[in-house]
Amino acid sequence: MILLLQSQVELLSSRVTELEDRLNKNSQNSNKPPSSDGLSKKPTKRPAFSRKKGRKTGGQKGHQGKTLEFCATPDVVEKHLPKLCGCGKELDKSKAVLVEKRQVFDLPEPKLEVIEHQKLSCCCTKCGAINEGVFPEGINARVQYGAGVRALVVLLNIAFKLPLKKIRTLFGDLYGYAINESTIINAVKKCYNNLESSEVAIKKNILQSIVVHFDETGLRVAGKLHWLHTCSTKLYTYFFIHAKRGRKALEDIVSLLPQFKNWAIHDCWSSYFKFVECQHGLCGTHIIRELFALEEKEILWASWFRRYLFALYDMTEQGTKALDAEQQKKALLLFDKIWNNANRMEPLPVKPKSGRGRPKATKGRNLLTRLKKHQVAVLAFAFHEEVPFTNNQAERDLRPAKTKQKIAGSFRTFSGAQNYARIFGFISTARKNQFNVFNELVAAFNGFTFLTNGKTS
Repeated sequence: MILLLQSQVELLSSRVTELEDRLNKNSQNSNKPPSSDGLSKKPTKRPAFSRKKGRKTGGQKGHQGKTLEFCATPDVVEKHLPKLCGCGKELDKSKAVLVEKRQVFDLPEPKLEVIEHQKLSCCCTKCGAINEGVFPEGINARVQYGAGVRALVVLLNIAFKLPLKKIRTLFGDLYGYAINESTIINAVKKCYNNLESSEVAIKKNILQSIVVHFDETGLRVAGKLHWLHTCSTKLYTYFFIHAKRGRKALEDIVSLLPQFKNWAIHDCWSSYFKFVECQHGLCGTHIIRELFALEEKEILWASWFRRYLFALYDMTEQGTKALDAEQQKKALLLFDKIWNNANRMEPLPVKPKSGRGRPKATKGRNLLTRLKKHQVAVLAFAFHEEVPFTNNQAERDLRPAKTKQKIAGSFRTFSGAQNYARIFGFISTARKNQFNVFNELVAAFNGFTFLTNGKTS
């Protein structure tokens, strides 16, 4: 009876510990987003990676602001002359002298421009045959919206995450035309089709890049869990939707990993390591979060490893440089020293009392195993100049999709999710290259491909 009670107490104690760990998770010690921290958010343990040591918050010295500047060619000039002199006499306004200029940047009254296309016929002076003109390509209906309107509704729906009803209301408020929801849906579909060749160009540039960031996030599609995968660089973004998260998705024809040969930066999701043709670099931020969670439990070796990684981060100038040969040798020796000490301190996996199943290891033991197994990928940022410390590029590219899901709830169809993935990858790429997104979407509706500026066939 006592043994039974002891086993129940152990079981309940482990359960309480597990539940406490869940409650104590936040954006600093897990992969939860900062928005989930609420008002109880704690100050960061260390300045953000993007902030160099010793810098103050806010704009830095030499930073160029983007304040309004005087326009050399204003659209409208209004001259303000005095009416009467203080003595009551008339003024000689023909000799007025400019004293001061002030400019106001404002919006003109929103208005849809209606362009009427007229097809005319002419009679041949020789044979008398009647010849009719031809409407321009894309002018198919008696009344229709142009490329500018369609580009705007796609931009509002995909990039600015406005639901269809809100776009309809906005159009009514601005232009007096409550655009149909079906018109918006059809515009998104057409944009998706027109961007096929642009997506091919984006994928080609990503595959040629030295460093590519990979990540994924869950999305609700047609009532089921799907995954939005990203492959991105500083200049290009590619998304694809898949029903699976792991190896099946990454080996699919829509994935770029099977063809990629250079540095793949990602988290420690095991499916990524199945691809041996490329080199792997692990996200240091993910490792730091796990170490910080162990530090909160007063596990000493986690503090050693965290300080070790931060030291390498500082030595490589925030992950932008590489250690020299002598420094690399010392870094490897110190890694082994810390790991061996941690290995002695961390409890070994415990076999189940039933004798069946795998031995249960602590979270610290699991992390230690991964650090040793993927040591090359963990230290890649310090040994190779081109490898960054974090996978923030992919995470930033995925974040808007989470906002989209919070607003819309889910995608009703798989094709709708595909539309979003391709168009938003195009928009993200255009912004990274500092192109005007609206103009690029208009060009896409007019049949021009992205990057090549060529006419689609």
